[in-house]
Amino acid sequence: MSVPPAAQRMVEVSGAEALWLLEGSSLGRLVYQQREVTVVRPARHVWEYGRLTVRTPTPATAVPATATYHADEIRAVDGTGWTVTVRGPAEVIDDPDERAHHLRTLPGWSHGPHDTLLRLRPRTVTGFRLARAEG
Repeated sequence: MSVPPAAQRMVEVSGAEALWLLEGSSLGRLVYQQREVTVVRPARHVWEYGRLTVRTPTPATAVPATATYHADEIRAVDGTGWTVTVRGPAEVIDDPDERAHHLRTLPGWSHGPHDTLLRLRPRTVTGFRLARAEG
């Protein structure tokens, strides 16, 4: 005998709540276009001073002027969790002191010289909570 899956729903959250969810996590994905192909790279992030600082194994030359960053926490067993997408202008962090600080505090990947630090200033923030539908 099988049990039918529980009905699920997505509830949009406010931008403030979406940023709060993002602040509580540290792992996400940088999404950008390169030669007409969508590229998704794993990333670590920290939210501070109203900006998102991201460490990702992406060549600095490939960082777009406007970047999209996505983070989520989804519990597959019960289908609950959240998802947040942030989009805004991005710039590579060149300051040696700030760069050294973030390289110490944000874990990275063994990907050679392409481990890039960038700062993303959110222009749009979209977030959803994934929940069970009340029946």
